[in-house]
Amino acid sequence: MIDRRNEMTGAEAMVRMLQAYGVQHMFGLCGDTTLPFYDALARLDHDITHFLTRDERHAAYMADAYARVTGRPGVCEGPSGGGATYILPGLIEANDSSVPIMAITTDVATTSRGKYPLTELDQVSLMRPLTKWNTSLDQAAALPAAMRQAFRAMTTGRPGSVHLALPFDTQKGAVDEAEIWADPRHRTFPAERAAPDPRAVRDAADVLAGAKQALVICGGGPVLAGAEAALAGLAEALDLAVATTVSGQGSIAETHPQALGVVGSNGGVPATRSAVDAADVVVFIGCRAGSVTTERWRSPVKGTAVIHIDSDPMVIGANYATDVAICADAKLALEALLAEVQRRDLPGQDGAARASAAWAAKLGDYQPLADSAETPIRPEAVMAALMDVLDDDAVICADPGTPCPYFSAFYRWRRPGRNFITNRAHGALGYSLAAAMGAQVGRPGAKVLSVMGDGSFGFCCGEFETLVRYNIPVTAIVFSNSVYGWIKAGQDAGFGQRYYNVDFNHTDHAAVACAFGLKAWSVEDPAQLLPALREAIAHDGPTLVDVISQPLHETAAPVSEWVA
Repeated sequence: MIDRRNEMTGAEAMVRMLQAYGVQHMFGLCGDTTLPFYDALARLDHDITHFLTRDERHAAYMADAYARVTGRPGVCEGPSGGGATYILPGLIEANDSSVPIMAITTDVATTSRGKYPLTELDQVSLMRPLTKWNTSLDQAAALPAAMRQAFRAMTTGRPGSVHLALPFDTQKGAVDEAEIWADPRHRTFPAERAAPDPRAVRDAADVLAGAKQALVICGGGPVLAGAEAALAGLAEALDLAVATTVSGQGSIAETHPQALGVVGSNGGVPATRSAVDAADVVVFIGCRAGSVTTERWRSPVKGTAVIHIDSDPMVIGANYATDVAICADAKLALEALLAEVQRRDLPGQDGAARASAAWAAKLGDYQPLADSAETPIRPEAVMAALMDVLDDDAVICADPGTPCPYFSAFYRWRRPGRNFITNRAHGALGYSLAAAMGAQVGRPGAKVLSVMGDGSFGFCCGEFETLVRYNIPVTAIVFSNSVYGWIKAGQDAGFGQRYYNVDFNHTDHAAVACAFGLKAWSVEDPAQLLPALREAIAHDGPTLVDVISQPLHETAAPVSEWVA
């Protein structure tokens, strides 16, 4: 007779493995193929809070932002068929942003494959090119080992997303209880950091010793690695100017004397571009030197000496000839480089003066627009009002479109770390509301905002019900101008103002929010902006402020291709 006292089902094993890895929150949506898993969540004592979302895209976006603010992998789940296809956009965004999230999508039984069961889909083939690692858990006994492999894959090296298909029969199969254990190294990220080659560190110090106007450009790597203190130390030791990409905001406080602000075509301005072009050495840190950061590889100019630090060897040298390559974790690399520089007592490079001049030029153009009483309300006025009312620990999640370039250029972050989240890898509309919810769950003591255009509002408004159901105190701000603004601005600048199919009807977003149960305001008068934002942010539940704003094609947006 077989002794089954030490066995559990695959669904129970999944819950126990998540518990073993310290998962406290997960986000998802139910389906027929999920029933055994949900039943296990209902029956077992596990301390995991599950948030029911209104679609799978937003479950993944919540997990993404949750991971960014907590330093722990985010977990989302969904059913087979359409659920697997809906969850995919969030996996792609997280993977290409080096953020570890795990998606568990349940599936039809392995015994039904090829028999045309409802929702049959080759999930592994679908996810393979767009995740760091994925598999189908076809054997219940193999589930614990696969879970350990998944956590190892998403937290080590360059972090990324993973996917597990969980067939219906696997959820009912037998798993040996003795196999339920976790590797504690992979409960947080980045795990198992790679240290730099000492020779490469010395070579980088040699290049910096011969520089006169070296400039640092930080992508998202320093914040992901927690390298802010080491970066500030290096910048101060050499008096370096430190610029960031949009994803790199938070690498250094933008009020720090060495901070130049955002560079590139989205948020950069002529003064920051000039600083990049004048550099004789550029140090890319956790940065891919992609099209936006470098204004289509024109800034810095080709031929500039380059030091490139990245945990992914495929990134280094992909776009610029590299004089020194340091393939390592950003924190360990910067700590080693700082120690080498301090041993040599190298001279400073006047970076603080260059950063100060760039900010002075930027703010000289910005301030009159921020103080403007024009209607529709200028986006610059919204930036100024938010800087007045938000504490330094606030977290802002911004959608692409109207919000992103203005936050990148003009919202001056007063402390380093993860306080700004935006989906820069693929720029899907409708990201910020779900991201704000995930960030608020992960950082409950901070005030979290979702900032979006009204195009994005249409992609995500169903999740306002989720926001109210869990009473998550996020404040949403909508730039309301009845247009897909980014596209219309491109038609304005590059296609002879031939506006085609980019305008839509006005929506009373405040009324829609009230119908879902939020407290909401609509603001047309700039004089009412600050009071409305103060009241919305102070409210102890979810709120929305609908700002009737200037459309992008009529603004002075800090986007270089439109200015040109």
